[in-house]
Amino acid sequence: MQSLSGVGLFLGALFFAAALTPTLVPRSYLTQGALAGACFAIGYGAGVLWRWLWHYLELPEPPPRLRFATNMVVALGCLVVVIVFLWRAAEWQNSIRAAMKMEPVETAHPLKTSAIALLTFFALLALGRLFSLVSHFLATQIRRVIPPKVANAAGLLLAALLFWSIANNFLIRTAFNALDSSFREFDALHEPERPQPIAPGKTGSTASLVRWDELGRAGREFVVSGPSAAEIGAFTGRPARDPIRVYVGLRGADTARGRAKLALDELKRQGGFERSTLIVITPTGTGWIDPAAMGTVEYLLDGDVASVAVQYSYLNSPLSLLFQPEYGAAAARALFAEIYGYWTTLPKDRRPRLYVHGLSLGAMNSEQSAELFEMIGDPIAGALWSGPPFESHIWRSITANRNAGSPAWLPEFRDGRFVRFMNQNGPTVSAGAPWGAMRVVYLQYASDPIVLFDYRDAYRRPPWMNAPRGPDVSPELHWYPVVTMLQLALDMAVATSTPMGYGHVYAPEHYIDAWVAVTDVHQWSPDALAKLKDHLGKAARTATSDNASGYNPYDDRGG
Repeated sequence: MQSLSGVGLFLGALFFAAALTPTLVPRSYLTQGALAGACFAIGYGAGVLWRWLWHYLELPEPPPRLRFATNMVVALGCLVVVIVFLWRAAEWQNSIRAAMKMEPVETAHPLKTSAIALLTFFALLALGRLFSLVSHFLATQIRRVIPPKVANAAGLLLAALLFWSIANNFLIRTAFNALDSSFREFDALHEPERPQPIAPGKTGSTASLVRWDELGRAGREFVVSGPSAAEIGAFTGRPARDPIRVYVGLRGADTARGRAKLALDELKRQGGFERSTLIVITPTGTGWIDPAAMGTVEYLLDGDVASVAVQYSYLNSPLSLLFQPEYGAAAARALFAEIYGYWTTLPKDRRPRLYVHGLSLGAMNSEQSAELFEMIGDPIAGALWSGPPFESHIWRSITANRNAGSPAWLPEFRDGRFVRFMNQNGPTVSAGAPWGAMRVVYLQYASDPIVLFDYRDAYRRPPWMNAPRGPDVSPELHWYPVVTMLQLALDMAVATSTPMGYGHVYAPEHYIDAWVAVTDVHQWSPDALAKLKDHLGKAARTATSDNASGYNPYDDRGG
């Protein structure tokens, strides 16, 4: 094997060290090692490219003795930097954990991290050398008909196109299709953790238009969970109704439009349009609907709520977001068109207030489900979008055009009549500020990388790093070219591993504030709202930590 590049090792060591610094989400030694190894490989590749360009341009070389002495000094300096950064890694991870009120760790396992990093580096190095061999082979063949330097450039370009085509068009799509198919089969065979509902007014019952065995795991969980009228009434002391929950799984019909029509028919069968509030939900990639989102609004409105959702995938949201961000838009659009089209035919004084909601990829697809120009004459009541991904077009436009002086992680937009942003501390706009005809609320945390990631972070410092920073962001976080983008990409993959109320895990108490703003709830006093937050927050955290029962409604929150 040819010798390693000295310049490459130098840049690789710097990238490795930078990868050990904190970003938004705490890392294990496994993820930290894989990230550091990938960053080392990228830095090494940049060094190799630099040396190649130097030789190609035939620039003067320093004397061998001077070059050797310089390399030794640089290598020693790099080793010192790496050791210091490995030593401080635990301190940096604890700075994130402190911001999220997590217990500190005693060590970042530097030896394990380094071993995993080396394995990752050599795997990527082998891939890089394979690319070089393919490029050289193609250039050799092309030299038979065109000049050598042009052939070299053409070989490099063709090799890049070949590798990109294989990775993007073959590997990724094949993996997506295989995963989607396998998860579909698993979902069909998965035994329900709860019994089929008996009440005819429930989706999946024998009277339902939607078969129980076609709902899928996420659908079955959604329609049978949530608070009952008795539970709501016992807490509020007021009369309550059983909330209506309608869900159609992927196997409910062959097309998105077919599933949407089935959902509309089932919603009408259950009397969903006779409730005071109707919510069109776009689920996450796996079809999961956050219990914290829907249970809270059902309590707030005394159960007088109907909600409807249609599944569009079995794949989790981070995969779909990175490689197929348009995934699910057609299904969300089909459902909204069916519900809205029927809703507009009803008398305005006898129809429910209509809202849309989505979490994560569901929020992005929910944004695309409703077109503003079609609602100008008859607008819906509003929307609550939580954890909107960075690819969400409306969110990006509003954030980019936020009021001067408002932070990127919690923007203010004009006078707040149309859209408001909220986090753990509520909105930036006072509760008494007037709203327009339609209310839109974005619930997002400053520690949510799915919201804040941007490919441009590779070459420019993201604006959310500017002071003041979010309350749940480490003060030790700094920007490094290329490395920060890779760190945030990894953060997205583990964004649901944080405690509730941080990262991409949205807490019931924060949903309560958001729904109060969106639905204009008035019958709850501040003390009653505080008790509801405490009640639902404790219940949600108990559910996520209760391993004895074997049931956890948040098991699929990574979707």
